[in-house]
Amino acid sequence: MLGLIKLYTVPKYRRMMKAVAKDAKQRGMGTFDFMETLNQEDMARYLTPPLKPTDVARFGLPADDDITEERLLPEPLRVARDAYRAGEWQPGADLLAGIGTDWDRRSTAVSVLSKAAADDDTALKAWRAARPDDADAAIVHADSLTEVAWQIRSSHRASNVSAEQFAGFRRVLEQADEACQLAADLAPEDPTPWEKRCSIAMGRQYSRDDFREVWAGVMERDPLHVAAHGRAMQYWCAKWFGSHELMWEFAEEGAAKHPKLAWLPLAAAFEMWAADVKNPWQDKRVEQALDTLLPWLDGDGRDAPEARDSRAFAARALVELNRGKEAIEQFRHLGAHADGFVWSYHAFGSVHEFRKIRSRACRLAK
Repeated sequence: MLGLIKLYTVPKYRRMMKAVAKDAKQRGMGTFDFMETLNQEDMARYLTPPLKPTDVARFGLPADDDITEERLLPEPLRVARDAYRAGEWQPGADLLAGIGTDWDRRSTAVSVLSKAAADDDTALKAWRAARPDDADAAIVHADSLTEVAWQIRSSHRASNVSAEQFAGFRRVLEQADEACQLAADLAPEDPTPWEKRCSIAMGRQYSRDDFREVWAGVMERDPLHVAAHGRAMQYWCAKWFGSHELMWEFAEEGAAKHPKLAWLPLAAAFEMWAADVKNPWQDKRVEQALDTLLPWLDGDGRDAPEARDSRAFAARALVELNRGKEAIEQFRHLGAHADGFVWSYHAFGSVHEFRKIRSRACRLAK
């Protein structure tokens, strides 16, 4: 949700809040209680004036109406996920076996299959019954429990989460932690269980020392693990268990390791923006990160599993730095999918935010 200061001081948001408050009063509800009942499309309708249309076709970009928040997946992973949803576990098992020790791709595949299993565990149960000691099935099970735990908690503010929901959240997260340990025992060389535990650690409110133990487990197995760095940076954010200083320190250390981690300072600037810090994108570390990240995306990183999220962060940063033409190039790669983390913080949804920033890029490029 947008910060309260922004909601009541920026004119367009102030108008929006007046309209929301009026409708809430008619329903006998408080403004923020009413807002909790609205989905992203409902909220977007309150924003006046609406986004002005931009001639995106001029830049070879998909039309606004074609933008979707659905995740764009490589064909083999999409096929495996769809089979999994249909109750067939073998394609997913074959995919993970074929990925082998490509840890970044393995993490992505496990996440996709675990989300499907959290919605329907038919295929997972059959897989585990057929192969009870399969490390691949074990880690999908562990990560699916994490997904279920967050579904129980919901994405609402803590004040709107019931005691029963919190109890269920904690109970299932504890099960997920134990399942990750089993997966780690079955595949001692695999960093994936340790990476997934980084997320569990936030939900279970691990102390900094306890979190560092989990982090060490990842680093011993893959010191360049992309998803793990993303999860860990969230832990070190001020909104969780760190601070702006600790977050930036972690981001800079990660970016110095390899170009595929150069998106971390961009993510740090994004978190600062979300915390209403003034001009975070103008930090010199943002431009330094872009200088490293953009050549990598044009070269060795073009087809990397983390490339889409990296491009989304790059597109946002480039727009904020008034580098519209370069941002347009990243949007061409992103196509019609607003599936990057950087679009997800907006009250009106990923599609709205993607279109808004893309429209700014087009105006700059003119």
